[in-house]
Amino acid sequence: MKLPKLSKFELQIMETLWANGPSPIRDIQEGFPGKRKPAYTTVQTIVYRLEVKKVVRRVRKIGNAHIFEAAITRADAHRKLIDELLDLFGGRTAPVMAHFIESGKLTLDDVHEAEKTLRKLSQKDEPQ
Repeated sequence: MKLPKLSKFELQIMETLWANGPSPIRDIQEGFPGKRKPAYTTVQTIVYRLEVKKVVRRVRKIGNAHIFEAAITRADAHRKLIDELLDLFGGRTAPVMAHFIESGKLTLDDVHEAEKTLRKLSQKDEPQ
C-alpha cells in the first residue's frame, strides 16, 4: 500500500495513537498540550480524514464513542517523510547529511549505528 502524505497535525494525532494505542477521539484530543489543544470537532474531522486515507481504523465502539487505532506503523510514516524530504533534494542524501553534521544533530553514535546498518544490508545482499 502506498502511504498518503500526512500533515503535521495528522502526524500529531498519529503520534498519540502510536504512544497510547487504540483511543477514542476525546483521548486523542486530550493528548495535545494545554494551550494548543484543538477543538474536539477539529480532531474528529481529522481522524475521519485519516480513516478515509486508511492510516487509522475503527476497532470497536463503546457507548457512542468509536475507538480508533493506527493502521500504519510509526516507522512506515517516518520512512514516507524521509523519502519526501529526499525527493526535494533530487534523491541525494549528501545535502541532508551535511546539514545534520553542521548543525550538530548527527552524533558519533548515529554514525556508528548507520555503519552497523550498512554492514547488515551489505551482508544480506552478498550471495551465500
